[in-house]
Amino acid sequence: MIKSRICEMLGIKYPIFQGGMAWVADASLAAAVSNAGGLGLISSVNAGTEAVRAEIRKCKELTDKPFGVNIMLQAPNAGEIAQMVVEEGVKILTTGAGSPAQYLPMWKEAGIKVIPVVASVALALKMQAAGVDAVVAEGAESGGHVGELHTMALIPQIVDALEIPVVAAGGICDGRGAAAAFLLGADGVQVGTRFLVADECTVHQEYKDKILKATDISTIVTGKTLGHPVRSLKTPFSKSFAKMESDPSVTPEEILAFGTGALRKAVKEGDRNGSYMAGECAGMVKKAEPAKDIVEDIILGAEKYIREASQKLLA
Repeated sequence: MIKSRICEMLGIKYPIFQGGMAWVADASLAAAVSNAGGLGLISSVNAGTEAVRAEIRKCKELTDKPFGVNIMLQAPNAGEIAQMVVEEGVKILTTGAGSPAQYLPMWKEAGIKVIPVVASVALALKMQAAGVDAVVAEGAESGGHVGELHTMALIPQIVDALEIPVVAAGGICDGRGAAAAFLLGADGVQVGTRFLVADECTVHQEYKDKILKATDISTIVTGKTLGHPVRSLKTPFSKSFAKMESDPSVTPEEILAFGTGALRKAVKEGDRNGSYMAGECAGMVKKAEPAKDIVEDIILGAEKYIREASQKLLA
């Protein structure tokens, strides 16, 4: 069975994280992934600090296994969330959209493991120097906010640069992708898009249907002109967003206003004017199934492919 130092560090059975997807990652999904042996995550981007607190308490009722919270550090209530997770006894955090350095002393005193998402070697080194416990290195194949570097090139460079564990993310949704990440030196993998169709995921059915119908060319990156590139499914919304970006007569303020609340519309309402964030691997997701089956398919699949590759190539 594949195990790594990230399993030992966090007390999990399998080295697989569920992505802390904004508006998506709630107690239902997080608990299901944790119960399956992975690390479930609750998003802090929801209907306010108290709503996130409620999800944490609900997750504790649904699982006795380790789970964590993903904190978007540029959110207006990031400071409140940072304090609240300490109050609620959360022991694992992933962070994005900024540096967690200002909160590290408080979190470390509370015994919290801190794992920021990074998209470059420079940021990864900065986070290691600040004293984080591990990093999630996320390539541009991922859904949602993306960086410039892609997974295949990003992971080995960050692995070579760091001493702390590296969790690979971006375009990983099956055993083959996980096996590749482990062979690149990763200590674990983070998966988002495939969990969107998990039975325990509470997104609108329209969102799940769009993922299941996706092909290899179904995603688009918008927001580059605004400095915040986002990968999502090609929909009337994302196509309109891209058209507005290419029109010099449309101001950045107008574009931002057009996109405000779009992810929530997709997740909660299945609105055609919503932003259906998804990674490039969406075309590989073919069926809805329990989170447990997804976790085991990815990890056991990785074991199978590593074993078979060894036998085939080193015979």
